[in-house]
Formats: sequence, structure tokens, C-alpha cells
Amino acid sequence: MAKCLTKLLSKRPSSRLSELYITIQPHIFRRYLMRNILGVGVSQDKKPEELKKPTLRFIQFLRGNDERKRLGVVSEDGNTFAELSGGACVSNDFLAFLKQGFSSQELLQKIDRVQCERMNDRLILLPPIINPGKIICVGLNYKGHCAEQNKQPPTDPVFFSKFSNALVGPLDCVVAHSVTKRLDWEVELAVVMNRKCRHVTCKDAMNYVFGYTIAQDISARDWQKRNGGQFFIGKSMDTFCPIGPAVVHRSMIGDPHNLYLKCTVNGEEKQNGNTREMIFRIDELISRLSSFLTLLPGDIILTGTPKGVGMYLKPPQYLKVGDVIQSEIQCVGKMINQVIAP
Repeated sequence: MAKCLTKLLSKRPSSRLSELYITIQPHIFRRYLMRNILGVGVSQDKKPEELKKPTLRFIQFLRGNDERKRLGVVSEDGNTFAELSGGACVSNDFLAFLKQGFSSQELLQKIDRVQCERMNDRLILLPPIINPGKIICVGLNYKGHCAEQNKQPPTDPVFFSKFSNALVGPLDCVVAHSVTKRLDWEVELAVVMNRKCRHVTCKDAMNYVFGYTIAQDISARDWQKRNGGQFFIGKSMDTFCPIGPAVVHRSMIGDPHNLYLKCTVNGEEKQNGNTREMIFRIDELISRLSSFLTLLPGDIILTGTPKGVGMYLKPPQYLKVGDVIQSEIQCVGKMINQVIAP
């Protein structure tokens, strides 16, 4: 699993990152990045007694050089976190944790009983879900994305898949594999399933959702057009699915169909949309999928991307080595991923 930003920051910020953020001491810069991507509220330093408590915003992380995976929660401003897997009878793996079946009230009680810590530079963020059973994607699910391709909106959802080898964390790197010359971006709201789900109605579908995270559906457009039009190779290369920074419980999101989502490359805005532009809403996507297959806890559904992908700009634009992609969704957080050579 790539952790290149973390490794870069142990030395000094790259020149690209220095253009986006002030050049400061590496450990301070790393802590700033952590708070910046995790926080959805006030991000400046406060006195310890004023720090917000962690809430139902779940992260997987490592502590320094300790390779033991841990599960924790963070505050809305990203300044504090608490480890749940250290003594709250909670699994250290998010997927196993989902299967434990805790209610939101039980989780809040557990959070109240664990020790809160100030965000620090020894924390290494992992993908919040490391081993999902399925990563299901939806193509052409935003009106603007259809329009930029001069296509009519589909009458049925266009489903395809990515594999878990594509997953990397919210500060990890995207590899510009030598087999592709047309690397593209797509910011997406990702749904994380909570329970086993089969043959559910639209009315009941949202009850099977645990929460939401950000996904960056990196795509090799040249390979997406090859193999008879099959998306698999062009979508599933290693590092082609950064996710994070946290899985935010559904109770923390007012209306998932009214969230802004943005993508910038090297600080230049490429995508700026709202989830209300979805053609097929989340409840319908879940209901449709569950009519064909069983959805399980931890399965991820990428719900589509708004207009502004590189392939359909005039002239087309593609990612290159050194580029920095920032993905942001309201109430969820941000990710910052750098493109590197193989």
C-alpha cells in the first residue's frame, strides 16, 4: 500500500505540496494535513480544554512504526481522536467492527469512555475500509457528466466494479502506471453498507447504510475504451481508488442528496457539483443492486461523478507525475493524493 505523502513528509514537503501549503517543519506540516483533511468545521488550534470530542467519524490508522492496525474516531474539526480498538471491546478492523452490530447510541457511549487524544504527527491514516467484499461503481449518474459527453441520461443505472487492490488512503499516492497515458480524476460520494441486504425496497434501502466517505475514481481512459468497452482494467489498476479520510456515520449527514463535492488538481478547480444532481439516488441504487445480488457489511458503492473530468475538457487534460489531486465532499472531509511514477 502506497504511503508516499507520509514518507515525503518525513523528509520535507514536495515542491507541488509547497505550492498549495506553506513550507513549514515536516512534523507540523503532517499534523496540519491530517487536521485539514479530517476536519469539516473549525480547523485552527484551540486550547486543550476547548477541543471538541470525537464523534461518529471512523478512521483506520497506524501509530508511528507500529504495524498494528487500529480503529478510531475523530472530532468534526479534526483536532482530536480516540482509539476505539484499544479497550472498548471494538474490533481493530472496520469490516469486523461493522459485523459487531453496535447501534449509534452504543458507539457514542463507548466514545465517552475512551481517552481522547490531540491529533499528532505519528498517526498514519489508512483507507477507512481495507478489505471490502465489493466495490461497486455507477457510471453516468450525474446530469452534467452525461451532458459533457453529449449523452442522454441512462434509463437504468450503469454498474461496474473496482477491486480492492485499487484502494489507498486519503494521503497516499496514485501511481501513473507506464501502461497508460490518459490518467483521469473523478470525485465521488461513496456509500458504506451496514447490514446484509437482499431484495430491499427503496423505502427501506437507507436503513442498510452505515455511512459515507470520499472516493477518487482514478481512471485510465485509454484502457477504459479498450477490451470491448469493459471498464475493469481501466478502473482497477493498483492505487486507482483513494478513499477516506473517514467513514462518517449516516446520522452525521443531514441529506446525502444535497452535498457539494469538489476536485482540484494542483489547486485548480476541475469539478464542482452537488449530489442532488444524481440521476439515480442512493436508495434506488441499493434497491436495484439488492434485486440482483446480496450486499454485505462493508461493501462500498461509488455513486458517480459530476462534470469536469479531464477527458471531456477542451482540449482534454490528464494527470501527470507530480500532480496533486484534492477531493472534497461537504460534511465528509478532504483527501490529498499525489501522482507518482511507477
